[in-house]
Amino acid sequence: MKPQNFQQKNKHIQLAFASLKKNHPERFQQRVNLSWSNWGFGIEPLQQSAERLQNAGLSYIELHGNHYGPSLGYQPKETLQVLGDHGIKVAGICGMFSADNDLSSNRALNRQEAIDYIRRELDFAQAVDAGYMLVVPGAVGRPKAYDQNELERSVETLRIVANEFIQHGVKAAIEPIRSEEVSLVHTISDAKAYISALNHPGVQQINADVYHMQAEETHIGEALVDAGEMLVNLHMADSNRGALGDGSLDLDTIIMALYLIGYNMPGRYVTPEPLGPGGDPYPAMYGKPDPAILDRMVFNTIRYFHEREEALVC
Repeated sequence: MKPQNFQQKNKHIQLAFASLKKNHPERFQQRVNLSWSNWGFGIEPLQQSAERLQNAGLSYIELHGNHYGPSLGYQPKETLQVLGDHGIKVAGICGMFSADNDLSSNRALNRQEAIDYIRRELDFAQAVDAGYMLVVPGAVGRPKAYDQNELERSVETLRIVANEFIQHGVKAAIEPIRSEEVSLVHTISDAKAYISALNHPGVQQINADVYHMQAEETHIGEALVDAGEMLVNLHMADSNRGALGDGSLDLDTIIMALYLIGYNMPGRYVTPEPLGPGGDPYPAMYGKPDPAILDRMVFNTIRYFHEREEALVC
């Protein structure tokens, strides 16, 4: 029986992975760096989150970009103290872009707020030695476009602060998000086109998310290979946006694709972000979660990823 289309694409990745493993065993000495995006933990204190991640064997965290105003958000000194006590470093900042700070907005005040927000996050990111900041070209939770000029406004607005990413030593990582949540930039190809349109050395990276990729890409593995060296962070959740291993996600093909692009190196991260299904996950940042549920979600996800990675690499 002829394989299905996705199976044929999987086979190409499997063959390339096997060839790389045979001919370049040195490329498999280091494992993929695992992090965790903490904004889905809601209003839980950072101390409690750091303890959970340490117990799960993690060394990195992607911090909620919660500097929504000059007096709001994590403070660098206290943050570094809490994370340092648990042996955790900051991988990056999860930038949060709603209608209030929308780079593509048709209201100048909202675009200015996006600029101010990015500047606050860059100051914080530099202070805690974060490697990247996730940037969404349009508002999450607003799938309907304002008009036909969103892309141009978003590019124009981000260009104003693009040089500041270089000055702060922080990579701008453009995130494609499924069309049920945002109005523009849904695929890796879209993100590359956006980066090309902006045409600035301060904005050259991509933050992909396999949950969104399931809805928008023709094949996740091929899209990751296409992202190549531009990929700096990969958000992970299973097909049901739950813990890895709880759904039908083809994790093996994803891991193989990551090794094909040499993703198992310093400064590049796989970052679980299981948020549950829905059109707008942002309310989760204000929720009061059940610590026992979070514990299981983190431990099961990390264990499952390591199991699949070792089964492939060893």
